[in-house]
Amino acid sequence: MSRRFGAPAESSVRHPAVAGSFYPADPATLASTVDELMSTVDVPSDEPLAAAYVVPHAGYRFSGPTAAHVYARLARHAERISRVVLLGPAHRVPLKGCAVPTTDRWLTPLGEVAVDPAARTLAADGHAVADDAPHAPEHSLEVQLPFLQRAVPHATVTPVVVGVSTSDDVVVTLAAAVAGGALVLCSTDLSHYLPDDQARRQDARTAKAILDLEPDRIGVRDACGVFALRGTVEWARRAGLRVRRLALTTSADSGGDPGRVVGYPAFALA
Repeated sequence: MSRRFGAPAESSVRHPAVAGSFYPADPATLASTVDELMSTVDVPSDEPLAAAYVVPHAGYRFSGPTAAHVYARLARHAERISRVVLLGPAHRVPLKGCAVPTTDRWLTPLGEVAVDPAARTLAADGHAVADDAPHAPEHSLEVQLPFLQRAVPHATVTPVVVGVSTSDDVVVTLAAAVAGGALVLCSTDLSHYLPDDQARRQDARTAKAILDLEPDRIGVRDACGVFALRGTVEWARRAGLRVRRLALTTSADSGGDPGRVVGYPAFALA
């Protein structure tokens, strides 16, 4: 249910919905899992920090190695990152437009992450609704938090779930959210439950649309976070950013059934 800002403090914490399923619930195991995943990624010492990244959001067993391509880069520039805007789809609660939480803190097994005051501003300015309902069961943003806690432990987050939206809707929300230099993370997976060879062909076409900064070529079956992804790509196009592919995998690369895979992207937009 939605809650007005200023409600009692004890209700101002979002508790994890998918700890123990998408990622380990034990703090020590979770920290070592994330650290090990990031340690496998070799980041060039002269690579600059991008303005935004696209990162997947499945269980760590499957998408963690791909997500690590993004978070290893954030860890290298941790001292420069104080605010992160998280955009991802609402898988379980129907939503039109964008929604921010009313909670002040989000909890994971590694501790609390502060919600940036920008969330309140987005709601107050009409760029998003303040509603905890789509956030409460949602994994697309939650799974990013333990990575952020290990890579950039002092950063605040602005969690934004994106429902059915136009690219312009998301662009306006993003532009307002990143005022002051926040980093953008767009959380999405790509194709779902296709045979591996078919998924790779479809994901390659989606990747080309991202690289070409042409969001209209990204179809609703190409990414579960299609509206967040289209908006992020359009925002990057208008900002004059360039896109670089960091990784493009499927769950078959991590031992999943090759007859029914999910695609995982990692891109930098700089």
